[in-house]
Amino acid sequence: MTAAHDQARPVYTHRQILEILAGLMMAMLTAMISTSVVGTALPTIVGDLGGQDQLAWVASASLLTMTASTPLWGKLSDIFGRKLMFQSALLIFVLASVGAGMSQNMAELITARAFQGLGVGGLSALAQVILGDVVPPRERGRYAGYMGAVFGVATVAGPLLGGFIVDTDGLGWRWCFYVCIPLAVVAFLVIQKVLKLPRVRRDTRLDVFGAFTITGSATALMVLLSLGGKEFDWNSTWTYALGVASAVLLVASLFAERLASEPILPPRLFRNRTFVLASIGSLCVGIAMFGGMIYLPQYLQIVKGMSPTASGLMTLPLVIGMFITSTGSGQIVTRTGHWKIFPVLGLLFVGGSMFMLSQLHTDSSKLVIGADVAVLGVGLGLTLQILILAAQNASAPADLAATTSGVSFFRNLGGAMGVAAFGAILSNRFTAELKDALASAHVRPPAGGTALGSPDQVHSLPEPFKGLVLESFTRALESVFTVGIPIAVLGFLAVVLLKELPLRGSAAKHAKAEHTGGGAPNGGAPNGLGPSGVAPNGVVRNAAVPGPAASGSPVPAPGEPPGGETHGEIRGVVRGVDGSPVAGAALTLIDVAGHQLARTGSDTGGAYSMRTPGPGTYVLIAAAGDHEPEAVTLVTGDRPLEHDLRLAGNGGLAGTVRGGDGVPVDGAMVVVTDVRGEVVGRARTEGDGGFTFTDVAAGTYTLAVSAAGHRPAAVLVQVAGQGQTRHDVDLLPGASVRGTVRGPAGEPLGDARVTLVDGAGNVVAMMITGSDGEYAFADLTGGRYTVIASGYPPVATTLSLSGGGGQDRYDVRLGHPDD
Repeated sequence: MTAAHDQARPVYTHRQILEILAGLMMAMLTAMISTSVVGTALPTIVGDLGGQDQLAWVASASLLTMTASTPLWGKLSDIFGRKLMFQSALLIFVLASVGAGMSQNMAELITARAFQGLGVGGLSALAQVILGDVVPPRERGRYAGYMGAVFGVATVAGPLLGGFIVDTDGLGWRWCFYVCIPLAVVAFLVIQKVLKLPRVRRDTRLDVFGAFTITGSATALMVLLSLGGKEFDWNSTWTYALGVASAVLLVASLFAERLASEPILPPRLFRNRTFVLASIGSLCVGIAMFGGMIYLPQYLQIVKGMSPTASGLMTLPLVIGMFITSTGSGQIVTRTGHWKIFPVLGLLFVGGSMFMLSQLHTDSSKLVIGADVAVLGVGLGLTLQILILAAQNASAPADLAATTSGVSFFRNLGGAMGVAAFGAILSNRFTAELKDALASAHVRPPAGGTALGSPDQVHSLPEPFKGLVLESFTRALESVFTVGIPIAVLGFLAVVLLKELPLRGSAAKHAKAEHTGGGAPNGGAPNGLGPSGVAPNGVVRNAAVPGPAASGSPVPAPGEPPGGETHGEIRGVVRGVDGSPVAGAALTLIDVAGHQLARTGSDTGGAYSMRTPGPGTYVLIAAAGDHEPEAVTLVTGDRPLEHDLRLAGNGGLAGTVRGGDGVPVDGAMVVVTDVRGEVVGRARTEGDGGFTFTDVAAGTYTLAVSAAGHRPAAVLVQVAGQGQTRHDVDLLPGASVRGTVRGPAGEPLGDARVTLVDGAGNVVAMMITGSDGEYAFADLTGGRYTVIASGYPPVATTLSLSGGGGQDRYDVRLGHPDD
């Protein structure tokens, strides 16, 4: 783990981030709508194609592939680039949506939905990864809130759109899949235009064995949960075979990830407490979220008799609660840096909503239903994005994609488990409840049997059988939401145990703080940076603040555990740009709030070692007298962190300004600018013509010199990292000419065109006179010139300039030939 990632990452303006975010949000909206649009249309789809017993597969097929592919997308984006993989996911999604709309049976629909989930898995994971690439953790809260708001909008827009399509004559449920295609195409084009990520050289190896074992274990588990109790008994050979296969592949994945040089889910992530607990919390939230989203419309349409559109409108309280809490919590996190309270409260609300939903009856009012789903929306808004943010903040920058994909994987895994398990519970409980109800009421089922059809078919059933079906379905659904309560409690315990690590800030802010904290000699910016804190290569660097003098041994911070007890260590070697060790460098360790935690100095071999209070995010500052200071952000775990530092040397620039006769020029203005044109130093020569600049960072600069009576000069200078670079400048003597253009009566003539031509016939300069008739040309060398003035018939006058630095005057008189 190094700081190179942070140093190479460009800093984006708020406007640039919003442009990138717009493309990500559009793609996310497309993906999430495709997931939720099926909810309200699912009863109609199943009624049309048949196969009520396969209803859970229509939803869980996409969740299954989305879950299994999530960690793979993160690794592939490390290899082939974020943008290419994000657009590939969009393309897969579009093609799968066409296939879903053209399905003629449940098998084709389930297959197309599986490919849809593959694309959605890439979009949902990579959107968070890209957001992590362009926004530092401290600022990520408010932007992540926007992403959460998009999820909420899609949650309500999908069911509404699905209900409208199903209820509209001439469209039909197939348009639930076609309608997402135009938006996905637009998202593809927007991403192509606005997403400009730097190319980063990454490892090109893919963990094939890890990919097979991780996805295989998740797939076997999902198949078991989806088909258990329906296609085969829970106590059957299939159940044990799938369970054993899932467990064996899970164990194999542990060995695969330990042996892989570039694992998909690095084992070190699971030594990170924040990652593990955030993943558990996301797993529990996913179970509750997807379970509620899929089966609540079933209740509204089958039990309450609502149309698909009306059932979609009933989810409006959910999106309102989710929108307000998601954006609001993001803004608060950005301003305060504190985030733990939000997932803690969020899981309380999720658990409360599961309890409230488990109390629904056939006669529950719309007000009660709306309040229940609003509480669920509040819980999801406080939890979803914050858990990803917490895990990203606690991981190394190089592990950003793996961390984000990992948390998303467990959330999607929870969703797939929730849909499959809740579907199995609902089916089994409905069958048992209806059997008991028929026996108690001594009612025979109709000729069609007891299988559920579409909502219209259910409501066309004869009484009293219809009432028994609705009551049995409601009781079965109560069991589903009751199971969600302990799951929410487990998630709550996980987030309570999270340690609130301070959010890392941006390199840009540190650079800005450094610049405002003090200037450099000769008007230059500190460390060779310009006023904007940007280095000559155009990349914003981490700020460097000179640390205190080396003490030779660590100094405990005020907040360190008593008795000198420590929990971590940072060690490494301080080197110069040439690789040689830097002895006596002062190193200071601070937390993100600026409090000093430890300080030490490097030994004769450049080695250093310092204690840390424990795992967390820290800033390490290194300074040496003849080198530029440097600061890097480090994330430590339970094991010692090895981190070498390279300090760029402080250079100097000096020289002498001489005239054409070799005599030093007194009072010449010397200006040094970097490759962006920013002035980093200025000085005026004295009697010996000398100039000197100190603390000029190594790099390429432009040295510009001007002096009265001489032509200005500009040269490129390469400043070395060590010692003083010397560059003398010779100025050529300059000449100038001025005069007045007059009319026939000797009056000053304005708007006359005056052109200066050298002896070779080349136009040197041209100007238009003002009302005083004056013209002037400077910075000329000696020689013959021709002044051409026009306004009346033109007049040409030949001049001979001495070139000794003086000024010659030639007036020009214009008039008609007969004047």
